Amino acid sequence: MKLYDYLPSGNSYKVRLLLSYLGIAYTHVPIDIIKGETLTPEYVAMNPAGQIPVLQLGDGRTLAESNAILMFLAEDTPYVPVNNFDRAKMLQWMFWEQYKHEPAIAVARFIRAYAMETRADQLPPLMEKGAEVLSVMDDHLSHRNWFVGENQSLADIALYAYTHVAEEGGFDLSHYSNVKAWVSRFQRNERHILITDNPV
Repeated sequence: MKLYDYLPSGNSYKVRLLLSYLGIAYTHVPIDIIKGETLTPEYVAMNPAGQIPVLQLGDGRTLAESNAILMFLAEDTPYVPVNNFDRAKMLQWMFWEQYKHEPAIAVARFIRAYAMETRADQLPPLMEKGAEVLSVMDDHLSHRNWFVGENQSLADIALYAYTHVAEEGGFDLSHYSNVKAWVSRFQRNERHILITDNPV
């Protein structure tokens, strides 16, 4: 199993985090998105969208889209609720992460790191949208430890990836005490890794 991955990416990190939690061995293949390595013919053959991450199985099959990869890896593990409704709620948050959360938090982080000279004017609306999604998360976590049910699920992993580095995008997590407490709970897992940890 190979994971084609760009270390700073939250979408890549969520897959590495789950692989670590599950104790699954894999080969890490670094891909530099800044250098355009996702746009080569070889890479586009694996993922026509030209995005990371991509998981390649031993038989050559490939799977793209981070949350789809999470679902594939976590099937029949404690990270996917057995109850149908809870499983659907988990998916609800995972869809929300890609539709509402990632387009604000992750994009603001990307602009601050790589594109301030050309895209700084896009930050004000992103900061407003990011504050809204963090408020939604903080409200939801006001009476629970995890997003769905009593245990950590893929919803938490999907949302954690970019939330825990939201301050790199200019968001002040000190305004969201429930989110901060939730972030700290991840570090109790003995298999927890940092986004900067190189698996090679």
